[in-house]
Amino acid sequence: MRALRRCLRLPLFVAVCLCMLAIPAPAVAGFGLPIPAGWPLANPPAVQRGFDPPTVAFGPGHRGIDLVAKQGETILAAASGTVAFVGSIAGKPVISIDHGEVRTTYEPVVSTLHSGDRVALGQVIGELASGGHCSAPKINTCLHWGLREGKKYLDPLLLIGNGGGQLRLVAATQREVVKREAQARAAATPTGAIPSSAGRPGSHGFLHPVAGRVTSAFGIRVHPVLKIKKLHDGTDFGVPCGTPIRAPYAGVVTRAYFNPAYGNRLFLSHGAVDGVRVETAFNHAARYQVRPGQHVRRGQVIGVVGSTGLSTGCHLHLMLWLNGRLSNPMNWL
Repeated sequence: MRALRRCLRLPLFVAVCLCMLAIPAPAVAGFGLPIPAGWPLANPPAVQRGFDPPTVAFGPGHRGIDLVAKQGETILAAASGTVAFVGSIAGKPVISIDHGEVRTTYEPVVSTLHSGDRVALGQVIGELASGGHCSAPKINTCLHWGLREGKKYLDPLLLIGNGGGQLRLVAATQREVVKREAQARAAATPTGAIPSSAGRPGSHGFLHPVAGRVTSAFGIRVHPVLKIKKLHDGTDFGVPCGTPIRAPYAGVVTRAYFNPAYGNRLFLSHGAVDGVRVETAFNHAARYQVRPGQHVRRGQVIGVVGSTGLSTGCHLHLMLWLNGRLSNPMNWL
């Protein structure tokens, strides 16, 4: 009998090991985001307060994002889905839309829709009511936009990078590492880097495409993700996701595509400026609002800031070519 047990131990051990190997590793992101998706407002809004989930259940935090908007402004479905709830919660009008594995919520929003109604991406689902909780000076109304997978709260800005590009979702165990990398990049700001202003032209008439501090300058650096010394081929401006990107100068859109490293990219040809042929490129955007072949005006909004591709946080990576040669953007703006 003992001999039989010993004979069975090895096959049993091997079977258990094979079963364990067959168990799939946990995915970085176990939820399916709706595609395509977009902003719940007609124009890309300013994010007044970002996502700050509670560390423990029922703990303090901000379980969504606040978007600056005016009372009475129309609210749009961020993606196609089915109305799951229309009513009042804690005295505030709320509408919730089911997109399959996730739901979006909008408050304070008054709606004439009913539970079970089908809605399409960009369809008007109601209008903004009073009673928002924006806290910034001179802002008394905002849209609180939420995203949930079951009882788990997610950052709604994940949807803004989900319209054909890719967001690099980070596992919970890696969040602190990514935060440290982003902080290190910010700490590497050169002494001469000062806050820039979208709309302030330089000596060549080019505008700063976003209003933000330079968080990583053009030149050789240690890549915050790859950990290798390489040329940083542009200038990084640290601004929140959703910040409008403006064309620094009039031009024509020549290319727009997704790249695994640069994320969502867009190129503008500005022709000859002060006797120099100039081209700019914008990287890591959540999405763009212009297409190849389209002429754009100086200052026109061409897209919104995101964190697509190899990115440790929301920012705009601006590149510049002078007569076909890659150059430091800050020497031209």
